[in-house]
Amino acid sequence: MCNALGDPVRMKIAHYLASSGEKNCSAFEVDHISKSTLSHHIKILREAGLIQPRIEGKQHFYSLRKDDLNSRFPGLVELILNTTGG
Repeated sequence: MCNALGDPVRMKIAHYLASSGEKNCSAFEVDHISKSTLSHHIKILREAGLIQPRIEGKQHFYSLRKDDLNSRFPGLVELILNTTGG
């Protein structure tokens, strides 16, 4: 989990989700990275257990697993929210 949040782009994605809730992949405002690079970062966050997908048709929506994270790692979501987001 620390490795996943150690990258500035992934921290920015986590911060964005923590502050705004569920978002479609295309709604992320993360620098000027390609879709494949963004997908890679999302995959790492998902595999680390930080975000969860919800699939609706062809759309993928992602949200931060706030409740799970708060119960397993108290203060982690607040730490993410208190960062500048990159």
